[in-house]
Amino acid sequence: MARHGRALLVGGAVLGIGALGLAGLTAQPPGATPKARYWMDVATTSGFMGGGGNPLAMLRGSGGNASHQLTLRLGSTEAATGAPAADHFMPADMKLGVSVPLVTPQRTSGASDRTSTDTPDDFQRPKGRLLLFWGCGVHAGAGQPVVIDFSKLAQGQMPPNLFSSNVPVETGPTAASSRTFGEWPNSKAKRTTVPTGASLIGDHRVAGNYSPEIKFALTQDFMPALRASSAPGADGSVALNWQPVDAATGYYAWIIGAQGTGGDGGDMVWWTSAGRQEFGAGLTDWIAPATVRRLIGEKVVMPPSQTNCTVPAEVKAAAGAMMMTQLYAYGPEADFSYPPRPKNAPTAWAPDWTARVRYKSNTSLMLGMPGMGAMSGGSERDDGARTDDAPKQQKKKCKPSLGGFMKGKIC
Repeated sequence: MARHGRALLVGGAVLGIGALGLAGLTAQPPGATPKARYWMDVATTSGFMGGGGNPLAMLRGSGGNASHQLTLRLGSTEAATGAPAADHFMPADMKLGVSVPLVTPQRTSGASDRTSTDTPDDFQRPKGRLLLFWGCGVHAGAGQPVVIDFSKLAQGQMPPNLFSSNVPVETGPTAASSRTFGEWPNSKAKRTTVPTGASLIGDHRVAGNYSPEIKFALTQDFMPALRASSAPGADGSVALNWQPVDAATGYYAWIIGAQGTGGDGGDMVWWTSAGRQEFGAGLTDWIAPATVRRLIGEKVVMPPSQTNCTVPAEVKAAAGAMMMTQLYAYGPEADFSYPPRPKNAPTAWAPDWTARVRYKSNTSLMLGMPGMGAMSGGSERDDGARTDDAPKQQKKKCKPSLGGFMKGKIC
């Protein structure tokens, strides 16, 4: 991911939508690089995409189900002694066995005949517009919506001053940034989902043949599920409400809606709860508590004391009857290192290893769908029902759409 520029991202985890061909800023930790970096990304997902990420759950009336996700990544500056091997030994209450393997992905060589900049043979110049709104309130603020014409964007014409500030995207260790790398979930693990009732609390140990041994203890478990509901207002606005989440540091919401389709020339609508014109990619990711506090001060993120937001009437009128909504609760972080970081550590200070554990909770609901608003506020059931192998989608011909637009393909 490039380090410069600004990014536009719409709920990639839910819609499979990527960046707008513009990269978010990647935050880098201060000081020299340790021998090993370990990151745990801890998520709770609820709403109609909860309970295993099955959208049919909404139709079955199980929109309140919650599932837990865990992503583990180990990056090292050292080479493995033999074939790369590493394991994360977890508390018994995680119910994943004695350990889970951190598998090193296979590096592939060779290149396709087609380059990433080639125009697809079936490329069709896009039509339609994307209307950008922001801010909680009965009515949209001045200067809204910002209109992006897909046909002009395909010609390289980007509206000026679209982004007001930067939200860092902290990528953590990756295969590209590490000499040796391991991750979970992976194809060699006996299980790739978090079991019902699993708990992170307790001692954790990471051991392998390409990094120092890493040990730390967690006292923060998975965050509770977000429970949200919506209600239409007589003035045309829509009330979005949620119950407070323990350990939340702030909240953020976005909406996608459409009248027709972008490929057929219809309007697509994107709204965010930010109190200023801000569509940074990091807003849909994990965000460090210090960054959340800054963004609250800048009116980009809602404070943890806020439990409601009114979606403006203009958004509802432009988006149509149903609006796909994502609500995020950013959570705490736990940082560890060996040796422990000293006070007033010098810039060149580099421990043998560092470990970071990031938390968040998010929920999804369809605003405007009769009877569905309260479903994401149902009882939490951590059933981890997601299947390990999702059905593979057949490759479709390139057609103009919001998904393609957000992937930078403009198709």
